[in-house]
Order: sequence, then C-alpha cells, then structure tokens
Amino acid sequence: MTKKRFIIAVAAGMLMGMHLAAQTDTDPLVFNDRLRPLTEDNIFKSEDYFNWCSSILQAEDGKYHLFYSRWPKKYTFFSWLTHSEIAHAVADHPAGPWKFKETVLQGRGQGHWDAITAHNPKIKKFGDTYYLYYVSTNLGDQSYTEEELIETARVGYSHPNWKTQLRPNQRTGVAVANSINGPWTRLDQPLIEPSGPITTLTVNPAIAQGEDGTYYLIVKGDKPNDTGFTRNQAVAVSSAPTGPFQMQPKAVIDDMDTEDMSIWFDSRRNLFYGLFHAHRFIGMIQSADGINWKKAPTFEIMEKRIPLADGSVLLPDRMERPFLYQEAGNPRVLSLAVKKGNEAYIVFVPVAEDAEEPLKTKIPVEPTIGPRVAAQRKQ
Repeated sequence: MTKKRFIIAVAAGMLMGMHLAAQTDTDPLVFNDRLRPLTEDNIFKSEDYFNWCSSILQAEDGKYHLFYSRWPKKYTFFSWLTHSEIAHAVADHPAGPWKFKETVLQGRGQGHWDAITAHNPKIKKFGDTYYLYYVSTNLGDQSYTEEELIETARVGYSHPNWKTQLRPNQRTGVAVANSINGPWTRLDQPLIEPSGPITTLTVNPAIAQGEDGTYYLIVKGDKPNDTGFTRNQAVAVSSAPTGPFQMQPKAVIDDMDTEDMSIWFDSRRNLFYGLFHAHRFIGMIQSADGINWKKAPTFEIMEKRIPLADGSVLLPDRMERPFLYQEAGNPRVLSLAVKKGNEAYIVFVPVAEDAEEPLKTKIPVEPTIGPRVAAQRKQ
C-alpha cells in the first residue's frame, strides 16, 4: 500500500468511526415525547385492595399478563410490609383494561425467609422458563400473631417490629415455573445479601440478561455510613437467573435517593437502560456493560403529574415503581404505581409509535432535580 493510499484508508476509517459514534450519540432511546393521556381503561383500581408494583409479560396465549402487588385497604397503606401478596391479572392490551385472575404468592409463614408479605414482583422469561422475582421479610425467631401484624401495619414506621425486624429483614428471592400460570416453586433462600454499596436490605429487584448471557440483578439497599436516609442501587452478576449472584463494588446510583429500578437490554443500541423514581420525577440511566451506569441523554422522563384524556391532570401524592413494557424493542406502555389520598392503584401510560400525534396535555419535564424528599417511603 502506498503512503497516499494508507493516509486515505486511515482517514476513511476515522470518518467511519466518527459516523458510527455520531449515530450512537444521536440515536438515544427517547420516548417521553410519545406518552399519551390516560383513559379509564388505563387505570387499574380494586375495591378492597391497594394495587402497586406492576410487571408485564406477553405469553404464548397472546394475552398480556400483569404481576403486581396488592394488600388490604382495611389494614392501611402501611400493610404493604405485613400483608402484601403478588397477584396476576390478564388483558388483551398491555395498557389495559386488566382483569384480576388469581393470587400467585403470599408470605409462607413462620420458619421461612419469606414468612411475611410478597412484594415488588418482576416477571421475566429466560429460555423456556418463567422467573418471578419478589421481596419478602420475616420476624426472625420471634413468634407473632395475625393481630400483632395488623397492629404493626396500623402503627407503621414507628412500630418496633417495623424498625428492628421487618424492614431490615427484607430480601429478594425468586419463584420459578414452566408456565405463566404456574405452579410456582420458590427458592429456599434469598438471592443475595446486602454488601458493598448497600447495607441493611435487598429490595426492588430488577434483572436483565446481556448479549454474553450474563444476568445483571439490581437491588436497592441503604447507603453505607449515611447519616440521613439515602438508598443506594447496587448491581450483582451471575451466569444463571437463580444465581449465585456476585455483588459489584461500584454503586449503580449513589448520588441521590432513588428507588424502584426496572432494567432491560436494548439490542439495537447495544446498551442497558434503567428506569427509577426519585420522588419528584421518573429518571432513566444507561450502561454499556451493565455495571457502570450514567445518566441517559434523556434523564428526566416525566415529573409527578399525569395528563388524563379529559384534559385534566392527575397530581399524585406518590408516583413510584416505573416499568416500561416493550415489544420488539419498541416502548408501548409505561406503568406507574400511584397514591392519591386514600387510593393506591396502577396506571398504564400508552406510548405512541411516534411523536407526531398531538398531545391533549403536554407532560412538562423540569430541567433540574431539585431537593430530595427522603422520608416519603421508608422501605
């Protein structure tokens, strides 16, 4: 090769590299401009239960299957830590309307790590097997009655059971089935203990498989040596969806108080993405390797206000547990847990195929994060 041809080849290579980099930089995942107002079909309420923590999967029957948390209204909202169960609902469209089908998991009772409550479900299918990740807790060796659990729920955060046993004993586990309809077989032990970037508890599980077959599990815990009430996100890796998982030393998020991660791998962009809530807004982060995470180009997806189809706006007291349902890599529904007054329910925000269809009410996104509201949910 002549010197001239070599220089031309190098220049061409540099231009191609710049072009590919530009493609990557100019092709971020953007869907917040395609969120559509809610109709009645997009709101999933129950008369006797608070509904929370949604996760959607389409099964072989063509139906959409929702796994979610619910707990009795009669024991107050705080009974998520004492009486939550994981339920299963079905729909013909991922934005609803949803119809309750069955209760899937409850606390197994004394003598088990998941004795009390079943919460934070994430439904996944890896290969031909279904995996239902969830959170539970126990009161250790302490005996208890149903009446004591009800009293704990009614008192809430300040009850001794809450502070000394129920909250710190929360762990993430998984149940496995060959069918979306079960039966579900639980592992006898939690998937991972707190260590490294988190202490106290492992909750809010989120899991995705990378192209190399590795499984990346993100869980939330308390931030070590923090004098306030900050929760960290940490990631653990495994060669199998049931573990063992190895905690990584670097936190996923440790510079703000966040909860409720939901992650996936985007094969078109060759990136991992994660959604979370930071009390005032829903945020998105991304990672090239599943371990080192940074803010996505569109970091703040939406603030705590949800447009309704009648032109009004829902202003929740709390808006948590974001989950993005996708088909063939295309966002279709953003589900959120909402608390407003004495009601708690799930909303399913439709995502349009493109941004050309005009919104009846635009969803504003503030440019700054603002102050942290740390005491909204002491999980």
